[in-house]
Amino acid sequence: MAKHNELGKWGEDKAEEYLRRKGYRILERDWRSGHLDLDIIAATDDGTTLVIVEVKTRTSKDLKMPEEAVDRRKILHLQKAADAYVKLRRVNANLRFDIIAITGNTDATMQLNHIENAFTPIPVYRY
Repeated sequence: MAKHNELGKWGEDKAEEYLRRKGYRILERDWRSGHLDLDIIAATDDGTTLVIVEVKTRTSKDLKMPEEAVDRRKILHLQKAADAYVKLRRVNANLRFDIIAITGNTDATMQLNHIENAFTPIPVYRY
């Protein structure tokens, strides 16, 4: 496995551990449908909200913060993937998009930033 893939998997593992400690129920990890993918799909402790979690992991903050990688294009991709997931699983719950940004590559150096409700869906117009 490539180094960046190993770092990403480690970051997702840490994000999942964090969410479980906070009372979230993990429904799926690395969900895929064709070219669509979601890192973590969770439910809030009261079960009323489906949370789509995008995990971004970087070894340091030197170039830019991990959450800055979630740009307009990535948001549109996440929306499309979430829409496919909700339709496939027939989810009837509130939907929220979170980002978990992790810097570091060991437990000792790790900094985790959980950004709840990180963005609202971008309207997509079709004419």
